[in-house]
Amino acid sequence: MASKFGVPPEGENIRSMVAERLTVARKEDGAKITVEWRGQQKHLNVITMPAGILYFNPDTHRIRAQRTLDPERNTKLEEHPWSEDAQQYLHKLLTCKPSDPNSIDPDFIALRDELDKFGQKDPGIITPDGIMVDGNTRCAALRELHEPNIRVAVLPDDTSREDINAVELALQLRRDKRRDYTYINRLIAIEDELASGRSQDDIARAFNIKVTTLQKDRWVFQLINDALERSRSDDGRVGLRLPDFEDHQEKLRELQRDYEKLAKTDPDGAEHLKESRLQMVLLNMPKTTLRLAEADFHERYLEERLSPELTPTIGETAAVSIPGLPGVAVPDTDASVKKVRALTDSLLRARATLESADTTASAAEVKEAAELIEDAKKVFSAAAKLAGQNAQLQKRQIAVPERISDATEHIQQCVREFAEAKAKNALDEEAFDDALIALHDSLSRLAVLAGRTFTSPGDGVNWLLAASEPK
Repeated sequence: MASKFGVPPEGENIRSMVAERLTVARKEDGAKITVEWRGQQKHLNVITMPAGILYFNPDTHRIRAQRTLDPERNTKLEEHPWSEDAQQYLHKLLTCKPSDPNSIDPDFIALRDELDKFGQKDPGIITPDGIMVDGNTRCAALRELHEPNIRVAVLPDDTSREDINAVELALQLRRDKRRDYTYINRLIAIEDELASGRSQDDIARAFNIKVTTLQKDRWVFQLINDALERSRSDDGRVGLRLPDFEDHQEKLRELQRDYEKLAKTDPDGAEHLKESRLQMVLLNMPKTTLRLAEADFHERYLEERLSPELTPTIGETAAVSIPGLPGVAVPDTDASVKKVRALTDSLLRARATLESADTTASAAEVKEAAELIEDAKKVFSAAAKLAGQNAQLQKRQIAVPERISDATEHIQQCVREFAEAKAKNALDEEAFDDALIALHDSLSRLAVLAGRTFTSPGDGVNWLLAASEPK
């Protein structure tokens, strides 16, 4: 093992047991599994080991984001990964819901029930020192079922920390894996692969996604990390955690798409859109409501409805000097952008206080944060309702001209097909005449409505009125 990863306390004893059982398995030519190993396929022998003596992998990407839910225990896990407390923490994280550490994961229950009913079908994978590389969750389930043994394949003697991560990732990306990484853990895995020196093209192929998709996901991950930093209290005690964004994958992906599109023509408007939608994410508003937050949402629908508590004070907008260019300065962030960002910061800190209510925040702080969030929900709901009504009105206003445009395209196509049918002597004149009568009736009804609507009709409406007059 690589020295920086360390050997578990019982690593040498486990290694001796593994060696003995591998000798028997090789003699009997027992079961094997195939894994990707340093760019090649490698066949590993399968043995049976006591489930209780093996160690959960502290580096597993399956729960990397969830480790941050308890900063104190996470620090102990990083410092002493093989301690009983650290291993119990890993066991707990492997069994709980990714977005709610206080609830057991239904997927874990399903896995445990399946193992109880049918037994273990697929072997896990361990290092020679007894660290679980694949099958951490299965091992946790078997322990809860009080099953004494687990079937595992064994990696080579020179397995390093990097090998463990590479094998786990390769196995996770196989299509036959049942329990996928959560969205946030997948983003972490991508960043870890980039940090190890792999190219974006290589990682995109490994994850079976396009490079553009990978870049979009990295944008989202940066947004989340920026939000985490902005959510921290002045003393650093309180702040949001990565799992707090676990259930907002589709909202954040849509935000990225709309932000990038608008940023090409209106950078400040794109910042407004990003902040307004992030605010709605913090308020747990549905995805359909988030779509109503365009660049003008804050100024047009929200700002005048904000209470004093939701209207943070911002400083003066000043010029910013450009390093290396003496005497050259550009305007600082637009004042309106600062204003909407300040609101986001208030909601981020309030949400962080609520999420950490069981640990560091005082009762008074939790009460104040809950009132702020509740106030914001009411204001945002009212603003979103107005924005939705306006969107529907605009849709109706656009719908009528679009219908005429569609009809024009159909008639243009009709002209071309009429000429072809006439040339081939294939025109059904009677049917054509009936269709024209129906068209005339429809235009007549439209002309009556237009005549009642327009007091100063334009050329188009005048033509419609004239064309529809009885002959």
